Amino acid sequence: MVDGLVSVMLVIAVAIIVPPWSPKAPVRSFLVSAAFTVLLVQYLWWRVTVTVLPANDISFQSALVWSVFMAELWLWYESLQLALIIIRRTNRSAEADAHEERLRALPGDDLPHVDVFIATYNEPIDVLEKTIAGAMALDWPAQRLHIHVLDDGRRDWLAAYCAERGVNHLTRDDNAHAKAGNINAAFKKTFSEFILILDADFVPQRRMLMRAIGFFQDQKVGIVQMPHHFFNSNPLQTNLDMRATLPDEQRFFFDVIQPGRDGWDCAFCCGSNGIIRRSAMEEIGGAMPTDSITEDMLLTMAMLRKGLITRYLGERLAIGLAPETLDAYFVQRARWAQGAVQLLYTPRGPLGPGLTFMQRLLFNPSHWLSQSICQPLAMSTPAIFLLTGVPPLVNATLEDIMYYQVPTIIAAMLYMQFLAPRDFAPVSATVESVLQSFRLMPVVLLTLVKPHGHGFKVTPKGSDAGLAQEDRFTVLVALALIFAIGTGLLLNTNFSTRIITVGELLPIVAFWSIFNMVVLLMVMTVAVPRPVFRVEERFDQNEACRIHLDDHDFEGAVVNISISGVFVTIDDPDSTIASGDWIGIELANVGMVPARVRRLTNEKGRVGLGLEFLLPSGPLRDQVIQKVFTNMPLQPPPPPAVASGLTMLARIFERPPEFHRSKPDSIEEWQEPPKWLAQKASSEIYASPKAQVV
Repeated sequence: MVDGLVSVMLVIAVAIIVPPWSPKAPVRSFLVSAAFTVLLVQYLWWRVTVTVLPANDISFQSALVWSVFMAELWLWYESLQLALIIIRRTNRSAEADAHEERLRALPGDDLPHVDVFIATYNEPIDVLEKTIAGAMALDWPAQRLHIHVLDDGRRDWLAAYCAERGVNHLTRDDNAHAKAGNINAAFKKTFSEFILILDADFVPQRRMLMRAIGFFQDQKVGIVQMPHHFFNSNPLQTNLDMRATLPDEQRFFFDVIQPGRDGWDCAFCCGSNGIIRRSAMEEIGGAMPTDSITEDMLLTMAMLRKGLITRYLGERLAIGLAPETLDAYFVQRARWAQGAVQLLYTPRGPLGPGLTFMQRLLFNPSHWLSQSICQPLAMSTPAIFLLTGVPPLVNATLEDIMYYQVPTIIAAMLYMQFLAPRDFAPVSATVESVLQSFRLMPVVLLTLVKPHGHGFKVTPKGSDAGLAQEDRFTVLVALALIFAIGTGLLLNTNFSTRIITVGELLPIVAFWSIFNMVVLLMVMTVAVPRPVFRVEERFDQNEACRIHLDDHDFEGAVVNISISGVFVTIDDPDSTIASGDWIGIELANVGMVPARVRRLTNEKGRVGLGLEFLLPSGPLRDQVIQKVFTNMPLQPPPPPAVASGLTMLARIFERPPEFHRSKPDSIEEWQEPPKWLAQKASSEIYASPKAQVV
């Protein structure tokens, strides 16, 4: 026991002394990695020789021992692969700076033509309008920018909407091969040297092309991929009420893993926010592969086989709509898992010819398999031990576990903390993994048996997402496991009902059990939705504005803004503005927007106005969308990943707020502004919308 405690303290001391990973300190990274590898090899030797090989008969105990060990071995493989990837990560912002400076110095006619493909199937207008307006605002010469809405829904209203804005509306006769087929059909109808792919819910930032196109100066670059950032909260952030403190669960992938893959020239296209070189597409046959519903990864591997790589620029150059409900979240993740497994069954996948060993290693879909299979086993193993008395490790004493297992697990977490100190969040990562595993395990197992023939499901978003509903399946599974673990603990704390015969292991098992129960409680908390009070996301802003009334005007300051309204403050303690009044608000780079007062505050003589815009479809609405969504900072503030665990724990014991749905005012009540406002406002507010780039 003393030796084990000494080992733990030594591991912690080394972690405190050694500075975090830096690309400028490769020797330090090598020494830390070598030390962890030695510790892990020692632990695995003990596991194999002492706790696994003796279980060599045909029995339930041997089956459990070997199952747990194989799952653990699989997770160690995943951990080492992750470390191998992220230890080589890149930051290409300085290169993007140089490319942008070079491109801006060129005459507009010397810049290449760019096609923008906005792939859509059934997304509503409240989703599509943001992406189309954002594409129209791209900082690129208009005569060199060609925007195409790829409408697999063949909707007349969308054709009319595109015509009003001067963008192309492309359709095809069928929906074969879903998104990949849609892009392939559009590829044959267009001509530009580069193609920007956008999902229907991703709004490009103005500088996107200027920051990214320059990387194609390197002729071996076939794709430039940029990360997915989101302007709304995903169900995990919403249901835990941690919108500001919990990073979205894709941040680790886009901020850490993709830069690491880029260091190995194995970054991959992610379906949206990627620019493709047309000649590279032609080199692989002139079409995206359709062997899997994850056509983006197949596209990357097809190019790798031709010596073409995907370059990754980790800047926020587009923002999208994260799944807003758990149902939508699981539709998206199930599609990804299904597509990843399908890669194993096509010669264009990682097992096919023409790839290097490292490329095969980094493109295998083992993560989806391990998460779906190993996590449920890890959650249920303590219950099995407590209720049957069959240990998952044989011949293991408390001293052995404290000497071999505990220091290695702590070292693994600290090693990841060394590699990614800002981004590694073990608690939230575990909760997210367990949450997904319950729902994805059937999908993964079914796809392993029957890889093809499953329908393609588009993630519902915007007004099509529906109301958030409780995930009863996840709640019931988590409750069943908590009940089983709790019953086992209760039985084994009493000598008359104790099932575990090796009493000295009970403290370790109890700790493991309590940890699992806490994780399962967090999973249940996520599975029960909290109310969402706003239809549109609001963004903090600090800029001057001008307020127009019938009889006078005065200055104000914008506090936050969305496309549905704005909150402003004014220094006018004697203001006679009342709720329901019409005003005109003049916004920078937009002009005057008609609005109605919906909320009033008064703090220390400073009046606050909550204003609701009147913005029918048209140029003014497009300009407001562009103002709100297309000028985000390139580098968002770092998420407080490490501190999120304690907050998540606190959420278990909080009662969610009650949601009282208030009756909104009818549109007819205030659809037309008063004459004085109509006279002051620009006539373009009411004109038929035309294509406009601002």
